[in-house]
Amino acid sequence: MKVIISGGGTGGHIYPALAIARGIMDRDASVQILYVGTEKGMESTIVPQAGFDFKTVDIRGIDRTSMLKASKSLLKIPLSFWQARSIIREFKPDIVIGTGGYVSYPVVLAASYTNTKTIIHEQNAYPGLANRNLAKRVDYVMLTFEEAAPYFKGARVKVTGLPVRSEIVQVDADVARKNLGLSQEPFSLVAFGGSRGAMSINRAMLDVVERYAGENIQIIWITGEDGYAEIKEQLAARVNIDSMKCQLQLKPYMYDIEQALAVSDLAVCRAGASTLCELAVMGLPAILIPYPYAAENHQEKNARALVDKNAAVLVIDEFLDGDTLYKKIEQLKNNPETMAAMKKNILHEARPDALEAILEVVMNSVNN
Repeated sequence: MKVIISGGGTGGHIYPALAIARGIMDRDASVQILYVGTEKGMESTIVPQAGFDFKTVDIRGIDRTSMLKASKSLLKIPLSFWQARSIIREFKPDIVIGTGGYVSYPVVLAASYTNTKTIIHEQNAYPGLANRNLAKRVDYVMLTFEEAAPYFKGARVKVTGLPVRSEIVQVDADVARKNLGLSQEPFSLVAFGGSRGAMSINRAMLDVVERYAGENIQIIWITGEDGYAEIKEQLAARVNIDSMKCQLQLKPYMYDIEQALAVSDLAVCRAGASTLCELAVMGLPAILIPYPYAAENHQEKNARALVDKNAAVLVIDEFLDGDTLYKKIEQLKNNPETMAAMKKNILHEARPDALEAILEVVMNSVNN
């Protein structure tokens, strides 16, 4: 069997694609897999390092800041379509799988004009423009959020969930707590904004940590590498870190963030699909602050899908400040019943078997 997988732009599209690729190979080691991405996207580094063959098409996301920039982006679609068509003709895949991002659009579209089976995976509660258009042509649409289903009327749809890293499923909270040098008793908070951090979350957390400086609370604050030095300097100007009663771990980045999630009672974070799926599997309640510039505001829609089920709390980035965040944390910290209900509700959204569900759709599509 030969498989083309395409998805890029952000890790949220790439890592699930790699999980699917590895899952297919675990089932059949003879499978040939080709990953199609862009030369300048994150996938151009991540995918070859993961050991998969990699080819590129020339396309970029639609820049909506001006009509001129948007037009330049759209002009690349025909070229990328013919590049993808050439790759498909040469490789002759049995199935093409798109996991989102602008690169998957021309690849899946080109495949849909052949006898090749085609599948897309929509990660967000509100589908992107590319997948909404592709749904009319592909053989199957897989979803992370059930809330996305109404946007794919007439298509064959299955809610599979989104694959999470094996480390998320396997992490042991007691071991993680020991590794991090934390105890079980005090309330534990983890705050993060992605690999590069989130300045709005960091600014608010400065106030939060200052107000908790004299309290028995554990905080793991992952600032992002870009803002770490500045935040560390600003924090030192506000509080005497060495004499704080609050147990603070300030980090630029955590490769093993699953350990922080495992030992925490509450998370403060963005609302990307991968993050929310990891929170659900961990059963970790969260205060979600959606990235305000996400395409078609999909992070806010992801967050609202959980808020509507009393599985998370939402704060709009525009209205985020230290006082607002502190009060939200306090409301939850001092209300164990609310926290317990949120934990139960977010666990209900977990799909730890998402990869297996996706692989079943893939194999059934190839064989039928």
